[in-house]
Amino acid sequence: MRKIFSIISLLLVSVMAMPCTNLIVGKKASADGSVIISYSSDSYGMFSSLYYKPRMKHAKGAMRPIYHYETSNYLGEIPEPEETYQVTGFLNEYQLSIMETTFGGRPELDGGPGMMDYGSLMWIALERCKTAREAIKLIDELCQEYGYQCSGESFTIADKNEVWIMELIGKGKEEKGAVWVALRMPDDMISAHANHSRIRKFPLKDKENCMYSKDVITFARKKGYFNGKDKDFSFSEAYAPIDFGAKRYCEARVWSFFNKWAAEDMKPYMPYAMGEDVDAETKQPIEGIPHEMPLWVKPKQFLSTQDVKDMMRDHYEGTPMDITEGLGGLPWQMPYRVTPLSYKVDGKEYFNERPISTVQSSAIYVAQMRDWLPDYIGGVLWFGNDDANMVALTPIYSCLESVPECYSSKLANATTFNFRNAYWMCNWVSNMVYYRYNLLFPELQAVRDRIEKDFNSVQDLMESKAKEMSEAEGKKFLSDYSLRMAGMMMDEWMQLAQKLIVKYNDMCVKKADEKGDYILTPGGEPVAPQRPGYPDHYLRKMVEESGEKYLIK
Repeated sequence: MRKIFSIISLLLVSVMAMPCTNLIVGKKASADGSVIISYSSDSYGMFSSLYYKPRMKHAKGAMRPIYHYETSNYLGEIPEPEETYQVTGFLNEYQLSIMETTFGGRPELDGGPGMMDYGSLMWIALERCKTAREAIKLIDELCQEYGYQCSGESFTIADKNEVWIMELIGKGKEEKGAVWVALRMPDDMISAHANHSRIRKFPLKDKENCMYSKDVITFARKKGYFNGKDKDFSFSEAYAPIDFGAKRYCEARVWSFFNKWAAEDMKPYMPYAMGEDVDAETKQPIEGIPHEMPLWVKPKQFLSTQDVKDMMRDHYEGTPMDITEGLGGLPWQMPYRVTPLSYKVDGKEYFNERPISTVQSSAIYVAQMRDWLPDYIGGVLWFGNDDANMVALTPIYSCLESVPECYSSKLANATTFNFRNAYWMCNWVSNMVYYRYNLLFPELQAVRDRIEKDFNSVQDLMESKAKEMSEAEGKKFLSDYSLRMAGMMMDEWMQLAQKLIVKYNDMCVKKADEKGDYILTPGGEPVAPQRPGYPDHYLRKMVEESGEKYLIK
């Protein structure tokens, strides 16, 4: 059996820093013509609220403070333009959306001089740009003028007409700026990235569909990362050499999306995604196995926003990487694994799978952009706090006038709990469910799916009503609707939390009828509860471990 070779430190550091996932659907690949992109904000212990900044006029000489996206540390300030646009989450009022995953890359290129971190690049671009192409150019200008201080990033930059994938990395502590490349995804394709650089060779002369920094190749030559012909240059191979961890932790998530939705058979790419395409002893590629996946693929059918939401809930079900079974899932087959991703036993290193859906998600974003609607109607951010599998995503329109209280940081933070805060309410529920997953999750799933079905069923109606109004009235109508739906979700989740506590108290299950009403004795007390005990597969493991120690004789 092939040994699993060690995960090199640069990859492990980058994955642990901000292990996110972006799914991407072009407008000719979606069911209704929407451009759809998604983002899971995955960082251990990170508290998330819904970022909101209204459209603003700025006086001459006004400055914008820069705070690090993850740490909130002050980094400096830059001049404000005369006007900035409204931004809600990672979507602005012109239906421009920017999302990201960290790929890390060569560690010596991290920590460059300057004040720009990846989060600030995203929000500044959203505040100042109307299109994806404008955003790419501005990100480059910001990096060159103010410096880039983070590790490598993959950005999904999309507007209502097109999607670009941009990959960027700094130049190290001795040189200011960044090198980058951006490719326009064809409208009829789907793509994804998940903490590994995926842009390899790119068309140097296709100015309509490809942009890049002027020194992206020369800088690689100077650093000794590349010495071939320009046409053979691969951004990923130069700046983020792949290893087992990048495949199994990162590319596997992309593969899972493609495997479910691509028109072409993705099974030949499975060994690559599983990190089994290279011989562990010789470190040489195994012949007959692909050693990279396409950057994008054509889908076998059109995808809806709901399809993307559901894909953000993936745990590799139905694949060799499926984690719904095994001791790691504890007795009730939890499709999650305790972190860190790798662990050692008796001097040997092992790993846990890292699916799209993960416990450390602090927020989920699915942006929907539509070119046939006014911007204030066409741009919708489907948002939820916590793991996508464990929450119902609510519609937040780009014309939002104020942040729903439950999605704000007014009442809570990373160390302060509040029942009226979505991050903590949803975490409270999910952390009840995780460890008794098969028993409790069906209750959560039923509520989640019903809520999202209701949102989907009234979306056209709400938007039609908004179109019948004046622009000002329509904006207020959709903003109020967004606030109400967030509040409704919170009410439902509070009821769910209370139900889970009452029904599954003390590892028992109170008996209920088909309507969900508890069965009572003539005296009005609950009948004796069910005691489900451990499932058979776990009982057998317990006996294997203890032998006859607990055998009744």
